[in-house]
Amino acid sequence: MLIRTQISLDAEDHRRAKARAADLGLSLAEYVRRVVARDLGEPRASADVTRLFALGHSGRSDVSSDVDTEVAAAIRARHGQRGA
Repeated sequence: MLIRTQISLDAEDHRRAKARAADLGLSLAEYVRRVVARDLGEPRASADVTRLFALGHSGRSDVSSDVDTEVAAAIRARHGQRGA
């Protein structure tokens, strides 16, 4: 649940924050939320993606039998990392 919050920035910080948000393809509000979350060091709540691996059986390979490997590969791919 989001709680509406009002903040005041000086004109230059506001300009720079809007420009940075635009560079990232974000709204100013989303940019500020991410900066605050990163500064607080608390992970954002997210859905448990492991639930997706047990939705059904397709008759093909069963990724649910090797969830850790599949998730690690997806994370590496997303972050451009290589590894075993």
